[in-house]
Amino acid sequence: MKEKKWQISPKIDQELLEKFPEINSLILQLLNNRNIKTQKDIDAFLNPNYDEQVADPYLFKDMTKAVERLMMAIHNHEKVMIYGDYDADGVCSTVILYQTLKALGLDLDIYIPFRESEGYGLNTKIVQQIINQGFKLIITVDCGVSNKKEIDIFNESEVDVIILDHHDEPLELPSALAIINPSLKNSGYPPNRLCGAGVVFKFVQAIIIHQEKEDSPIKLPFGFEKWLLDLVAIATIGDIVPLINENRILVKYGLTVLAKTKNLGLIKLMEVVNNQYGQLDSEYVGWRLVPRLNAAGRVNHANVSFNLLVSSTEEEAEKWAKTLDDNNKQRQQLTEKMLSDALSQIGEPTDEQKILIAIGDSWPAGVVGLVAGKMCDRFARPALIFGRSTTDEGEIKYTGSGRSIAGFDVTQALKDCHEYILRFGGHPQACGLTIMGDENFEKFKTKISALASERLINIDLSKVLAIDAEIKLKDISWEAINELQKFEPYGEGNREPLFSAYNLNIEQIQTVGNDGKHLKVLVSQDSVPEFHKLIGFSFGEWCAKLNIGDKIDIVFELGINEWNGNREIQLKIEDLKISEK
Repeated sequence: MKEKKWQISPKIDQELLEKFPEINSLILQLLNNRNIKTQKDIDAFLNPNYDEQVADPYLFKDMTKAVERLMMAIHNHEKVMIYGDYDADGVCSTVILYQTLKALGLDLDIYIPFRESEGYGLNTKIVQQIINQGFKLIITVDCGVSNKKEIDIFNESEVDVIILDHHDEPLELPSALAIINPSLKNSGYPPNRLCGAGVVFKFVQAIIIHQEKEDSPIKLPFGFEKWLLDLVAIATIGDIVPLINENRILVKYGLTVLAKTKNLGLIKLMEVVNNQYGQLDSEYVGWRLVPRLNAAGRVNHANVSFNLLVSSTEEEAEKWAKTLDDNNKQRQQLTEKMLSDALSQIGEPTDEQKILIAIGDSWPAGVVGLVAGKMCDRFARPALIFGRSTTDEGEIKYTGSGRSIAGFDVTQALKDCHEYILRFGGHPQACGLTIMGDENFEKFKTKISALASERLINIDLSKVLAIDAEIKLKDISWEAINELQKFEPYGEGNREPLFSAYNLNIEQIQTVGNDGKHLKVLVSQDSVPEFHKLIGFSFGEWCAKLNIGDKIDIVFELGINEWNGNREIQLKIEDLKISEK
């Protein structure tokens, strides 16, 4: 594996320092790195305000049509179908709308497809079943914008469809009654990559605004929508949309709601993953809650996650929480096995290999995306992972998922290869697709490989660590830690700051954890009689390469280690090199 490149952001100039003398220079550097340079933007970032920074849902050009059609369904006592998706975002989206429409007294049913046999989005078989059951209003959440053919079938049977989606605009939009999607070119909404649950939340906001203007016999209780923000935050973090602008507000306030959630399922899930200490932050949500909510749709059926989140008793919630935890353990084992097989296929990529493609017989559709993400992260280039299977009709089917880097819009690349693909969808850096037949697959591989070679020709595919600032250990303080906490929540588009430090003298060194997998080091710098603790997860092999008295350079995150009521500053190693100077 190539050595990671350290790329330090340019230092802020004197003019900016003089403009904001009241702001700590390190904090000002971090703001500047995020292109936050005006007083207005600084105030909005460091002191977010829900009421001022959450946009009007009626900026969506189809929002009025969508709300009015729902009000008609309420007035006519229609039964409504919510059609969701099987990942954490899709399930949270389904639950948010389900709870809202239940509170409005609607007769409801929900449908979440089975990933393995039905795939993402609407499919003609289920569409016909829904029509046969007599539904006249379907609301899709976290899906639908790529389902023109299926929505045409609904239209032929005079079934209205409201699409609440956030995925990229397809080559041809479906003829739905209303499409609420901020990714459409003419959605009317400010440019903002809301997740699916974020879009559903805007719909709920619009319903409440409508009720305040109209004399409605059934109204949602005051503050109803804010209690949904726990699910919005989980979905937003889980779908890895940028945590900037409105998403930052939704997650920041959503984490506050999550800490005091009324949702029995979330309470029991947090008990299962032992949240008895530490901060309930975006990292906790992303690494503990989201994988378990996703696990059901990856190895079982996403209805398990849905059932958890709508549980009405503690016993029921506890049962589903334990099931999800078991599903997640199974998912982890599958992921490691498939990753090992994929790495064996690909080996060490050459500079000419701009995109990585691996295939496995019967690899589960729910896990290929995780493997693609790990491959993309490890080799800093786009990766497509496919499960190969045979349909009941004897056709060869390739079900794949892709992850990409900033320089390569993988979903646009799929659009450019659409003649070989049965169906696809996604975002610039994540996609899903299905290809039928070996011939189509080989032609697809040839074309997308050529596109990657062409579009990444001048892109350095080395793993780059974007470092916010070099820092001296003597400048690390609790004051700096407290100021850094204002940058949370961290995530896509607002990653946790990375710092570099050079010529650190090793005072103590040891391995910790199972099989000595992790590295623990005590260091000093510049003969200052002050020591700092470093922890390097999965850096245990370095212990054999280093000795007391050696000097090292590190890239690290600055954080807090808490145990037994004690708190200490801790530097978490992201990369390590032996000092050259």
